[in-house]
Amino acid sequence: MSRGGANGQPDSSGRLIAGQWGGQRPHASTGQPDSVSRETPLTDTPLGDLAARDAKRRINLRGVVFRKPNRTRVITVANQKGGVGKTSSAVNLGAALALGGAHVLVVDTDPQGNASTALGVPHRPGTASVYEVLVGDKAMLDTVVPCPDVPNLWCVPATIDLSGAEIELVSMASREHRLHHAIEDLRRSLTRGGEAALDYIIIDCPPSLGLLTLNAFVAGREVLIPIQCEYYALEGLSQLLHTIELIHDRLNPELHLSSILLTMYDQRTNLAHDVVAEVRAHFPEQVLETTIPRSVRVSEAPGYGQTVLTYDPSSSGALAYMEAAKELSEKGSWHG
Repeated sequence: MSRGGANGQPDSSGRLIAGQWGGQRPHASTGQPDSVSRETPLTDTPLGDLAARDAKRRINLRGVVFRKPNRTRVITVANQKGGVGKTSSAVNLGAALALGGAHVLVVDTDPQGNASTALGVPHRPGTASVYEVLVGDKAMLDTVVPCPDVPNLWCVPATIDLSGAEIELVSMASREHRLHHAIEDLRRSLTRGGEAALDYIIIDCPPSLGLLTLNAFVAGREVLIPIQCEYYALEGLSQLLHTIELIHDRLNPELHLSSILLTMYDQRTNLAHDVVAEVRAHFPEQVLETTIPRSVRVSEAPGYGQTVLTYDPSSSGALAYMEAAKELSEKGSWHG
């Protein structure tokens, strides 16, 4: 695009050029030069920065194939605080990993079934679900459902029946290990059947530290904690870390905190920058470099039974989750 003249049109660099007034523009009412105007780079704004970053991400992620682990990575996505982007992170990371060439299973252990909704799989009462797996009525293989929009992505759904599982599990033998045993049985069944091995199993937890989350911790090898970039970001985190440490010591020696994902990041606010700096200072090795922006598209997608990766793949939220999944695959591949 050519340089603008008196009308101040942008040139090819994206900068507004004041024309014949020598760096000034006419006042709207008087037509005389206004001394406040100079060349104004459109990219020197939060929206401009976001657009530039998204453009770079599109180039870097085009046709990308993620590195596969040597063995199945079982990642528990947990945070006892609600509304931090836990389920959004579980399903969107799962979809991104699958789109990057991995075989991924998402296990929904939240009675609300939000992960099941986002992946577009049925979870009406009576549907074969993780509830039947935990109480021993079905093998996990019999409850796995393919995600209709993403190849190589499957889900074990959750139904409202799961809300009573906490009480039922109390009196059962090996109550903390039931999900772990079910996952191991599934992996053996896939091997015997000649099926492709799963590269990732992602377990979405309810926003609590009850028996369902305990089962998810015992079943997992890694914990990924989404943390919202808000004032109370670190509130309750010490309790969660203490729980992980106890389970590591007593029930699952492989369990460790591998990743922290910062969500709902708004680069326009000082608060968001402060939260990011504080979390990175506390957990320099675990925090992913990628932050997930506050995004309307991420919030809208579950209403259409989709992840943001299929609902609007060019959106900032989709690109951020794709980049986070790539980082996750590279960051933790040595655990394989």
